[in-house]
Amino acid sequence: MALNNTYEARPVQQETAVGAGAQILLLALLGTAIGMGPAGWVTGLVFAIATWAVLSRAVLRSRLVSFGPANRVTLGRTVLVGAVTALVADSFESSPPLAPLVGLTTVALILDGVDGRVARRTSTVTALGARFDMEVDAFLILALSVHVSRDLGAWVLLIGGMRYAFVAAARLLPWLDAPLPPSTARKTVAAFQGVLLLLADAHLLPRPANLGVVLLALTLLVWSFGRDVRWLRRRADRRRAPQREADRRGTTAAGAGAGAGSSPVLAATALPSRPAAGPGPCVRIPAARHGVPS
Repeated sequence: MALNNTYEARPVQQETAVGAGAQILLLALLGTAIGMGPAGWVTGLVFAIATWAVLSRAVLRSRLVSFGPANRVTLGRTVLVGAVTALVADSFESSPPLAPLVGLTTVALILDGVDGRVARRTSTVTALGARFDMEVDAFLILALSVHVSRDLGAWVLLIGGMRYAFVAAARLLPWLDAPLPPSTARKTVAAFQGVLLLLADAHLLPRPANLGVVLLALTLLVWSFGRDVRWLRRRADRRRAPQREADRRGTTAAGAGAGAGSSPVLAATALPSRPAAGPGPCVRIPAARHGVPS
């Protein structure tokens, strides 16, 4: 019985290893074709090893029985993103041709719309697959923003770094870590980031036009993040409102009770009322809110 319940991760981990091997093979092809320098090689190899290690650990924790067709598409995109990252790093010490970077990025962006559809059509949607897809997208945007920033300025790094700043802020403000509802607007803005950065990176437009394109991307991203932060803040306030009201009532009750015990006048009013002595109608004094019932 114990053997039947044992989780076998080897077949799934073999696929992550294949992804790392494909990454190294693509780097070798690029190195042969364009003469990639040490910076590109080191960055590409570090990316391949880190991706394999993180993904293998995530597979073990999620206990996937099968890697799935959608994750294979995302893994293929990861290989392309690793090559783009290597080319960006290589551009700091040499001037590699722009065509390979634009071509690899274009294919990666096209495949971004494929893995989600494959997951839904094959009923293989998983939390790991969604997170895997999101992380690959975020890293591609970061790599592109680094490359574009060399021409337009360091402010472009705000586009690539915003998502990572949001994750860091969630460590300090736990209410930011709550799940967000599905949003077509959020997905559209995320898709436009890659397209607009690629357009600026391809140098198809004059520099002022490229500046406007990237400013548009940053504006859309700030709007999207601001919209989500407002929603998360309101959600946190709604969840805390009942507790704050309960605490307020408890404090009021404790204060009234303490006051009744310490003041002779309040203590007197809290005692049960009795009929007035002598002739005349019987007058009843209402008991205090937190006093002894009459």
